[in-house]
Amino acid sequence: MAVYTDINEGDLGAFLAHYDVGELQSYRGIAEGVENSNFLVHTTAGQFILTLYEKRVNRDDLPFFLGLMQHLATRGISCPLPVERRDGAILGELCGRPAAMVTFLEGIWLRRPQPVHCAEVGRGLAEMHLAGEGFALTRGNSLTLADWRPLWTKAKDHADAIDPDLVGETETLLDRLEAEWPRNLPQGVIHADLFPDNVFFLGDALSGFIDFYFACNDAFAYDVAVCLNAWCFERDHAFNLTKARAMLKAYNAVRPLAPAEAEALPILSAGAALRFMLTRLYDWVMTPEGSLVVKKDPLEYLAKMRFHMGVKSAREYGL
Repeated sequence: MAVYTDINEGDLGAFLAHYDVGELQSYRGIAEGVENSNFLVHTTAGQFILTLYEKRVNRDDLPFFLGLMQHLATRGISCPLPVERRDGAILGELCGRPAAMVTFLEGIWLRRPQPVHCAEVGRGLAEMHLAGEGFALTRGNSLTLADWRPLWTKAKDHADAIDPDLVGETETLLDRLEAEWPRNLPQGVIHADLFPDNVFFLGDALSGFIDFYFACNDAFAYDVAVCLNAWCFERDHAFNLTKARAMLKAYNAVRPLAPAEAEALPILSAGAALRFMLTRLYDWVMTPEGSLVVKKDPLEYLAKMRFHMGVKSAREYGL
């Protein structure tokens, strides 16, 4: 359950008094999400999502995240729109936590996406990359290549308990990434965490993107690589070429990948797999039981690392 800070009706009513959203009718916690406390709030004006930002989110980053959603929404990207308070601010405080209200986005996230859904994600991702142009704020990626080895060093001593080959394979991949990581690729605002639970659908049609709390300025192709990892593998960790081909074709139809971006996909995809393996490994072995972190199995991304390390050309992804 991703509700780390509970709220009561009185405190919520006082918080809502700063907004023109009518009277509180009901609210409940939302199970999805691993970083913050989320609630579905129903008022006489409609439904909203209330987020309390927990300690793993830097308060200084919130203007970027919330401002980005405003920017994208005004440019036709379907995503939650922050609700302004009567004083014009979009960030308040509730139960000692920074808090914001956003509009409710209809749809569900898919546990078993099909190629048609992967194509929708590719198209939507490309549209989002183009729509981010002109956003005034910037934020560096908080988990770049430079951060991966220090993170690995903190968890390395526990890696043998996860998989006996994890140390050797991770060291080999880190060495390769540090030597070959592409520079000077086209950059802009990326989502950086576009997993299936951050994408809503109505039927087979994409209805919108949520959870922009890892968004940053980085290479567009890295965002594509994150999506290849998140959407194009089956539950047994087998790569699904049909899904990847559908995603990349739809992306290219909106924003064609430059030759250098396409060439870089194997190394970027391996790096994205390593990034998620490392954060999962760190949480798995370093976080005490009962703490406010939802642990995920790092072995899923170890399998994906192994696949990408064997890829020689972007053609193997369906390009």
